[in-house]
Amino acid sequence: MGIDQMVNDAQNVAGTTALFSIVVNLFSIVFVWYILQEIKLDVFFKFPRSPKARMFQVVLAIVIGHGFASFILDYWNWTKYLQYFVE
Repeated sequence: MGIDQMVNDAQNVAGTTALFSIVVNLFSIVFVWYILQEIKLDVFFKFPRSPKARMFQVVLAIVIGHGFASFILDYWNWTKYLQYFVE
């Protein structure tokens, strides 16, 4: 196996990992957005269907979804490292 093949393989792994991370982040944000639809915003906002309230939901979904996705991706990486614990 030549150096060009090793570089190509490393680039493929990096690209696949990046794509997986993007998909997990997007699905996590959508999942959190779906859950946030059940929260009564009239406690926090005078007009819960206003653009400000919706923007708050979007930002909150992004922040919480990204945190959730980070946990999932960290957990995924930790499980991959467990193989070295056994060897």
